[in-house]
Amino acid sequence: MTDRLPHTLRSDALDNRERILEAARAVFAVDGLDVPMREVARRAGVAPATLYRRFPTKEMLVTEAFTEQMYACRGVVDEGLADSDPWRGFCLVIEKMCELHARDRGFTAALISTFPKAVDFEARREYALRAIDELARRAKEAGRLRPDFVLDDVILVLMANSGIHATSPTTQVSASRRFAALAISAFQASPDVSPLPPVARLARPASVPDAAR
Repeated sequence: MTDRLPHTLRSDALDNRERILEAARAVFAVDGLDVPMREVARRAGVAPATLYRRFPTKEMLVTEAFTEQMYACRGVVDEGLADSDPWRGFCLVIEKMCELHARDRGFTAALISTFPKAVDFEARREYALRAIDELARRAKEAGRLRPDFVLDDVILVLMANSGIHATSPTTQVSASRRFAALAISAFQASPDVSPLPPVARLARPASVPDAAR
């Protein structure tokens, strides 16, 4: 019995950690990063002291919760950079980044925030931003991306994209795809009239006239 006790404690600690991270991802995805740590603990079914013992600061919790998304983000920008057509690669990055962030509002806030103590997270964040900037440079040289585009425009698009609120995750992603297509059209050096993705019906105030729908 004495020999099994340390293993049991380690197993319980691991279970608590996974419950905390799962709860954090769920609540951050819906409500962003402003959710109090005590609310995360409540959702995870653990005492606040247990949460703080595993993650002493919200910064540590956020960076650990979104590690998987950061890897996915890197995969997206690497795929864009590998495309022989820089404009096509740029469009792919905008489309997939918007979809990734539409599925998780908290990740948008994490990406545009600065966590100086989270060295690994910051390194991945900076890599993604530098890669997008390099891809934009190539697309400009190819004459496809408007010359006044700046990296902050991507951040602006992601922030606006995270503001999409829909009745279901599927509708949320559909709306994000249409928004990404609109953004890409605005980024083109010589915009063409390409068909937009299907309309995603979002909640509207009752006062919106039918002609505007």
